[in-house]
Amino acid sequence: MLRTLLLFAVVAGLCAQSRPELNDGESHGDPPYLLEDGWRPLLTGKDLKGWVGQDGPHEWFTTRAIRWERLLGPTRLQAIPEPGGRMLNGPTGRTKNLVTEEAFGDIELYLEFMVSKGSNSGVYLHGLYEIQVFDSYGSVEPMKTSDCGGVYHRWIDNKGVGGSAPSRNASRRPGEWQSFQIWFRAPRFDAQGRKTENAKFIRVLHNGLSVQTNVEVEGGTRAHMNLKEAAKNPIMLQGDHGPVAYRNIYVRPLRPIINR
Repeated sequence: MLRTLLLFAVVAGLCAQSRPELNDGESHGDPPYLLEDGWRPLLTGKDLKGWVGQDGPHEWFTTRAIRWERLLGPTRLQAIPEPGGRMLNGPTGRTKNLVTEEAFGDIELYLEFMVSKGSNSGVYLHGLYEIQVFDSYGSVEPMKTSDCGGVYHRWIDNKGVGGSAPSRNASRRPGEWQSFQIWFRAPRFDAQGRKTENAKFIRVLHNGLSVQTNVEVEGGTRAHMNLKEAAKNPIMLQGDHGPVAYRNIYVRPLRPIINR
């Protein structure tokens, strides 16, 4: 009987973790792509197949290992010169954005990233709607849309409009791997192609902590790709704002949300 109760508790815990409306606290243990079905990788573990530079050639490369070595330069990430399952945005941290060749609709996205001190990047769902990547570690100021985990603002008439600051500062130290888990719902269109519903970030976890819930985005955020809003579009990783590394990028279709 005790074994049955323990098994039920474990299964219930995994189910709760898989539902964005229930996963509102800190998570522990292995990442979701090891615990749950349906995930597939967007990195091969040896090259950048499936990814291209936005508007031309880029300097992103894969590597076996990456570290932030402050003695060698606090604004640089150091890479082992062998192909592997991590990718870095070039030797200087200033190169073109990286874009998937595949387009996605409603998805759940999990990825891990590392920044050097003061660095900046972004994960653009549909190439249009950014979740900010930034070195916000140690900040005691009120969170802004430019902090890590923020839904970045739009840029209209030379000023920032909208966006959503993260609900808490969940950032780790520079040089430590961090994670995002993002539940994203694409915009909706009628038969004539008119938008009927905005894109929405249903939930964003930063290092296992909830930082965004049910945030609608009326249009492309600042520095988005030159794309029209659509039912499907690619994922873009920003590469021109400072050193950033990514690994363990996984996607799966967005599962139905259960209203409670």
